[in-house]
Amino acid sequence: MSALDEARDLLASLSGAPVAGVWSSAGRVNLIGEHTDYNEGFVLPFAIDRRTYAAVGVRADDIVRVASTFDPDHPVEMPIARLATVFAGDAGAAVQRGEVPEWAAYPLGVAWAALDAAGRGAHTVAGLDIAFASDVPVGAGLSSSAAIEGATAFALDELWQLGLEGIQLAQIGRTAENEAVGAPTGIMDQVSSMLGRVDAGTFLDCRSLEFEPVDLGFAREGLVLLVIDTQVKHAHSTGGYRDRREACERGAAHLGVPALRNVGVDDLDRARSVLDEVTFRRVRHIVTENQRVLDTVRTLREQGPRAIGELLLASHASMRDDFEISVAELDTAVDAAVAAGALGARMTGGGFGGAAIALVEAGAEEHVSRAVTDAFAQAGFAQPRIFPVTASAGAGRDV
Repeated sequence: MSALDEARDLLASLSGAPVAGVWSSAGRVNLIGEHTDYNEGFVLPFAIDRRTYAAVGVRADDIVRVASTFDPDHPVEMPIARLATVFAGDAGAAVQRGEVPEWAAYPLGVAWAALDAAGRGAHTVAGLDIAFASDVPVGAGLSSSAAIEGATAFALDELWQLGLEGIQLAQIGRTAENEAVGAPTGIMDQVSSMLGRVDAGTFLDCRSLEFEPVDLGFAREGLVLLVIDTQVKHAHSTGGYRDRREACERGAAHLGVPALRNVGVDDLDRARSVLDEVTFRRVRHIVTENQRVLDTVRTLREQGPRAIGELLLASHASMRDDFEISVAELDTAVDAAVAAGALGARMTGGGFGGAAIALVEAGAEEHVSRAVTDAFAQAGFAQPRIFPVTASAGAGRDV
């Protein structure tokens, strides 16, 4: 059964109301540009052909109720008028108190942020039942969170007649993630998940929020992008992700700039002289990663995808050594894929687990996958989940 059908079936079991529609949004792979988004830098992600679906029914009262096939027996409901009370204030406090499960804070947080952005009062919109199902792997660095935010945001915009633009809906998703959930992420995930285009990457300037499609050309050049899900789960609302963001903010403050976007490769010698070693390495990753994004966009346009392998490898080395967000499973995935003939590979996503990507020749997918699986077995790791992805459309209405 498809995830779309699972969402509709779950809604039917949850509510007797007819289905008002089904909306979906994509997971995403970040081709290059990691942790640069919240430093107002550049990123090059793309929406993938794995999606989260939201089947929605309109209620006769003022309740928003959400349910997921992830935990179908425990739907979460909240009066619309309480959304602002629960989510405004300390970031993620409702989740930390156990008042709202983390998964439910994403769609409920979107509802709160959407009403706020549209300047609409709680009394002006109808209650909803929303049932979610997804084929985006959770915790794999493929932004399952942005997918649920996007499906929710596009559904609410239509059903509540909010009149918001696509980039505004992406900003609403980021607000929900930052404030309702307490995950200090940037806006890359939401823009790529919601606004992606078929066969293209999304080159995003995270300062101006200007974005443009960049032809990837994988199929034309006989290439396939494999996702290697290490099965090592991560969570952005806790731990090292927040530490890395704080290090970047600290580095920018010491260098006297509003964000690390303002620091260029030529400034790194000065940065080394004024920063402690750890903060310098964090800064060096962001600065060089921004340049790698620009170089990758130029290379794709001038030479095509076969020429980007070394940039992918350099990005992984920087995340492993300077930003220190890789783990042994990710390093093994990258090394084994390249040894088996991949043109390039790198970890993708926030780090501390999740997935790697490998750019391989069409027809070599099975060989590379077997090599990675064998390397994991030899290292005593759990078997990875490996599958191809293609660049797909962002959020929208399906039914």
